[in-house]
Amino acid sequence: METLGDRSDEYAQLRKLYDTKLLPENPQRSLAFIQQQWTRDWPPPILQMAKNPPPSLLPLSSSVHHSDQITPEVHHEYHEDDDDYDIYNCPYEPPHNYPREWNLVHQVLAHWSPDDTNLPKSGIHQGLCVFDYDKDYDKALHYRILEQPFVVIHDPRVARTAERWHSPGYVEQVVGPNVLHRAEHNVNNHFLYHMPHPPSRRGLRRGRRAAAAQEVVLLDAQGRPAQLQNPNVVPDALRMTYGDWLSKANGTAHHQASPNQEHWYFRLIACGYMGPNGNCDKGSTEALYDELPFFQPLHDDAPNDTQPNGNPNALYIGDPDEQRGIHCRFGMKGVIAENHFDASRNAIAVLLGQRRYILSHPQNCRHLALLPKEHESARHSAVDYTNPDLVRYPEFAHATANEVVLQPGHVLYLPTNWFHYIVSLNLNYQCNTRSGMAEHSSHWAPIHDCGF
Repeated sequence: METLGDRSDEYAQLRKLYDTKLLPENPQRSLAFIQQQWTRDWPPPILQMAKNPPPSLLPLSSSVHHSDQITPEVHHEYHEDDDDYDIYNCPYEPPHNYPREWNLVHQVLAHWSPDDTNLPKSGIHQGLCVFDYDKDYDKALHYRILEQPFVVIHDPRVARTAERWHSPGYVEQVVGPNVLHRAEHNVNNHFLYHMPHPPSRRGLRRGRRAAAAQEVVLLDAQGRPAQLQNPNVVPDALRMTYGDWLSKANGTAHHQASPNQEHWYFRLIACGYMGPNGNCDKGSTEALYDELPFFQPLHDDAPNDTQPNGNPNALYIGDPDEQRGIHCRFGMKGVIAENHFDASRNAIAVLLGQRRYILSHPQNCRHLALLPKEHESARHSAVDYTNPDLVRYPEFAHATANEVVLQPGHVLYLPTNWFHYIVSLNLNYQCNTRSGMAEHSSHWAPIHDCGF
């Protein structure tokens, strides 16, 4: 797109080198390459839906606080007349129980701790359909229009980007070896979004002491003080070069990272239409629009080679006019992004490494102990998924979820308000773009009921 992307001579020369000599376009080669990057255990076994949790999944971890008065609740309790479906051969119309969910505490978390970065041999609780880009495009687009979550594999454009990003030294040339980008650091593996509120005008007039005296205690939806179970999940914000981050991330690339050691999270932002000339963020990486053409905000009347009368990006972008840039997050092994929802459609591509996503339908809002909209970490859960305190947050025992492990070349589509909790299973690159809100009653009503 003429008005988006990096128009510098340096970037043009870099792409010319790779596109004509080092990695000329070859979809078959790119698809074969990314499949070689998938772990030998992928696709993992899928734990089937059951009326009651298997005995092996019922006991809680000894680190989980619980109450004898709490009974697990399964959001999609199995019945014989429920629609059954194969996630690798989903029907055109989503089953009425789609996507399957399991009890979050007693099944999903008890079976696979977020602190464990090893894929469990016994399987995972996956309920999302996996669509092949070539064979299942129409089905995937239908699910997107219906605002249902899913995963796309074998998109040759995503594969080509992933193959290029695996080339040694390439990403550093794209982002700039000396450019300082946004990053976060914490003394453990937890990373919670945190946006301090600016002081009010009244506070400025009366001074900090007067403002503090007038401060009120925020309450969550259950009437409790809106406080984090683990206060040490808020990272420090800083700026660093890609090379500095990579040197730190490589320190845990080949062994199990300790949750209580230092972790770093690296970020890239392409402003796009949010900020002409990349002025939405210092050191923005506008080349992301060239690197990820599948995230460009095309319209249905935009001709292209693969779909002359359509829009190949409609699968990932709901409303091109509402796109808010491209954001990439590079995680070192063990990094956890705390559970939250985004009030927009979200398309997420993994280009290197593996990420585990624990997902919950918006109907779980009342069970997730969310921090209220006035809080500096609004929309995020106060509960520590690695050690949930069910005495303090008894409603959390009734939450349900499913999970998926994304590999290079996979794209996850998340509808508006869908909850997600992310674990970096190894060093990884992930990029996402958001494209407007979907006014879908089943996705908005429970969020409004939770005070948002």
